[in-house]
Amino acid sequence: MRTQVAIIGGGPSGLLLSQLLHRIGVEAVVLERQTRDHVLSRIRAGVLEKGMMDLLRQAGVDDRARREGLPHDGVVLSYDDDRVRIDFAEHIDQPVTVYGQTEVTRDLYDAAEARGTTVLHEVSDVELHDLDEDTPYVTFMHDGQEKRIDCDFVAGCDGFHGVSRKSIPDDVRRDYEKIYPFGWLGLLSETPPVHDELIYANSGRGFALCSMRSPHLSRYYVQCRLDDRAEDWSDEAFWAELKRRIPSEFAEKLVTGPSIEKSIAPLRSFVTEPMRWGRLFLCGDAAHIVPPTGAKGLNSAASDVHYLFEGLSQWYRDSDAEGVDRYSERALDRVWKVERFSWWMTSLLHRFPDQTDFDLKMQRAELLYLRDTPAAQEALALNYVGLPY
Repeated sequence: MRTQVAIIGGGPSGLLLSQLLHRIGVEAVVLERQTRDHVLSRIRAGVLEKGMMDLLRQAGVDDRARREGLPHDGVVLSYDDDRVRIDFAEHIDQPVTVYGQTEVTRDLYDAAEARGTTVLHEVSDVELHDLDEDTPYVTFMHDGQEKRIDCDFVAGCDGFHGVSRKSIPDDVRRDYEKIYPFGWLGLLSETPPVHDELIYANSGRGFALCSMRSPHLSRYYVQCRLDDRAEDWSDEAFWAELKRRIPSEFAEKLVTGPSIEKSIAPLRSFVTEPMRWGRLFLCGDAAHIVPPTGAKGLNSAASDVHYLFEGLSQWYRDSDAEGVDRYSERALDRVWKVERFSWWMTSLLHRFPDQTDFDLKMQRAELLYLRDTPAAQEALALNYVGLPY
């Protein structure tokens, strides 16, 4: 098999890249380890930056997101009952859009099927070859047979545990990582959201987040221990703990109900450098991970897709290697700024096991500074809605 770009990973970043390439006449084949149903069963965040929405429009797959997504013009941060609303419309005149990552992936799958893109599911034993040559290729097992794809470039969109990052030699790659000493216990329920905007809460009992997927589907989180198990938390215990952590104004009107899904996610910050080696380019979780505070995971992957698509467009349309050669530099410049914001939000809103009384006073002072300082609110709004590409 021969294609121009072999894309490893059939999640939203890989599918988005393939859709963008298709629209300029560049062929791509997508390899995915799981089934389509498994990919679409993953529960992920759903706050889309303006840049992500613009990319979906550029790819021709934004109709449902714009029709069904919920525009948000602000977000609420609280410390016990002290709170501040960050007004996106006032400070930067741009909203975010609440639209589930699963729905983004579904829209991209539908578009791939409509255009006849080759997406191979349940592939295994993927290996990347000759990445530092002009003629890379990929071998893998599919339907019980060993297969090979020859290509011009390989896009590694296969996540933290995928083969792509590990294909960069150890003496070339450098990893940076911070593991946080807690996780998030998340609960999905068919209940109306407690508020029409997201609430990020810091309390004496730890962090909590009130989010939503739709006017009738809510997603809530509480900070938990790393050794907690989701099955040890009853729905009743979760709701009781959530009410203790959010401002009383919201706790009093919280509508509870049976959980649809309950899970625990650990938190980490991670970046690998470089994001390009030879003909291999890393995108999304294959290159970097942010804690979910601030909703930057999918959005930072989208910015990688933007820079890579720009570089490949220059290559195929203009025979110009500048964008390809500078992909890692451009992507990493934005990645580290996004990492900073997610780290800052996480540090501001969570309780750490080694915090001193001084540290707690600094957290409260930071929130009060945000409440009283328009310039600080503007900086938070700019980062939350999304730094420009």
